[in-house]
Amino acid sequence: MPETLSKNPIHLGLGATAVSEPEFTGAEWYSDYSARHAVDGKEGRLVSMHTFDEPWDSWEMHPNGSEVVLCTRGEITLIQEIDGQKNRINLRPGEYVINEPGVWHTADVNHSAVAVFITAGIGTQVRKR
Repeated sequence: MPETLSKNPIHLGLGATAVSEPEFTGAEWYSDYSARHAVDGKEGRLVSMHTFDEPWDSWEMHPNGSEVVLCTRGEITLIQEIDGQKNRINLRPGEYVINEPGVWHTADVNHSAVAVFITAGIGTQVRKR
């Protein structure tokens, strides 16, 4: 039976496994995700898709691995903070950027946009924007 990525993210785990996740419910969902897949450690990857209608209200950083951000609809301006400098990267459909481990990032969205994320989610940190 088909799943919808925006509702049920996918976990890519050790041994080339792929597991459909429970429905995404918000920020608290991530701590449960980490507990479910702790055995995969930093090698596990979360694949998710989100729709944004406004700029993000926080920064995030993934210390244990890279993150791919792929714009699939609309336009997103990803902002990476590297060595105190803020780099703005405009993404259109089909374009992606890689957030290296430890890079704080956020995004601006002027209109509705959709992005797919492939994230090393264990240990993700968040701070207010």
